[in-house]
Amino acid sequence: MYVPSIYQAEDRAWLRHVVERYPLATVITNGPQAPYATHVPVIPAPDTTSWNDGPEGATLLGHMNRANSHWGSLTDGTHAQLVFTGPNGYVSPTVYETSPAAPTWNFVSVHLRGRLRPISDFEETLEVVRLTVEAYEKNFGDGWEMDSSLEYFRNIGPAVGGFRFDVESADGMFKLSQEKHPETRRRIADRFGGRRSGRATELAFFMRQFTSADHHAS
Repeated sequence: MYVPSIYQAEDRAWLRHVVERYPLATVITNGPQAPYATHVPVIPAPDTTSWNDGPEGATLLGHMNRANSHWGSLTDGTHAQLVFTGPNGYVSPTVYETSPAAPTWNFVSVHLRGRLRPISDFEETLEVVRLTVEAYEKNFGDGWEMDSSLEYFRNIGPAVGGFRFDVESADGMFKLSQEKHPETRRRIADRFGGRRSGRATELAFFMRQFTSADHHAS
């Protein structure tokens, strides 16, 4: 991913924040005619030790449907890319209060490259599912516990393919109007923050909190 320096994250923790906050990844690997691309939820593995320093060296866990031809193409150590899409939105030139001007699209995205390793053991795959449910109930759900549904999960488990993804490199694109004057950037953030859309308000959060915005301000 091409990332101009003004849109890069000096604090690598921001990449981790995007992965954890927007964990539905697009898994991309080579295919026979075009790349395979499958949307899957992922979480950091419990044994990940370098996660607080950024994505590199971390291991993520995920799962997909074994009926998916993408799953059948995977081998141990497959080169893969995981793409995470954060909040995004259209910026109208009306907010600039100047002319000439051009519209743009602000967005947040993180790309991870590494090796994907399918899990063959059923119990280990079931553990990936359990850890995923536990993490998402804590971060996004209502605290539901899957203990009462374990037998159900065991019944559907053979159709699920778990995997580990070892992160080798990472890029983050935080295009948040850093090239604009701080007052203009504030107006853009306020415009997004005043909308009813959750995506817009989260984009406003990034514009206000992303540390590189102030660092690169003109």
